[in-house]
Amino acid sequence: MTAGELAQQLKARFGDLISAPVEFRGEFTVELSDAECVAEVCDFAKKQLGFDYLVDITSIDNYGADPRWTVAYHLYGYGHRCALRLKTRVSEEVSELPTVTTVWKTADWHEREIFDMMGIRFRNHPDLRRILMWEGYPFFPLRKDFPLAGKPSNVPEVAFTNSAPLEGGPFVTAAGGKSATAREPRVRPAETDDHPEIPQAAKEGK
Repeated sequence: MTAGELAQQLKARFGDLISAPVEFRGEFTVELSDAECVAEVCDFAKKQLGFDYLVDITSIDNYGADPRWTVAYHLYGYGHRCALRLKTRVSEEVSELPTVTTVWKTADWHEREIFDMMGIRFRNHPDLRRILMWEGYPFFPLRKDFPLAGKPSNVPEVAFTNSAPLEGGPFVTAAGGKSATAREPRVRPAETDDHPEIPQAAKEGK
């Protein structure tokens, strides 16, 4: 049984809810049109198609588009050694999905990280707490509208942050410039008068 054949079986079971499988470099992806059905689809994938290992759950911020979020479930079966990627989309207005911890217990930390970094909630998760940032932190650092330097915040008697200086990172890519060297991602601590985001050394290709 190949990954493509397993993806077709998933589509045969759920019909129009599942897109036609897309293959890219030997990997197969299907998209679920109704995010509310994700736990049911994952349960079938595990119990009937042998995808017994949840490798990861990842989230994508399609900032400026609607639906804003894409959530991808990366599945693998140790019995047949096939992998499958299942995607679904979530609007910013909803920002919530059913948990799949009822299917794979290891979804616990994956879902907590997405909640912490992107702000998507997982309904009926057994312990949906932040996993990297502290409780009460008001922002979601992996959203595309979150600045590279961060945002200042203050939770009395818990923690506080200030915006981080760019010296030492993160790397910034400067648009334009007369050479690839000037455009490459690098730490950019200095500023120039005409283009404050591009140091003079970078403009000269040094």
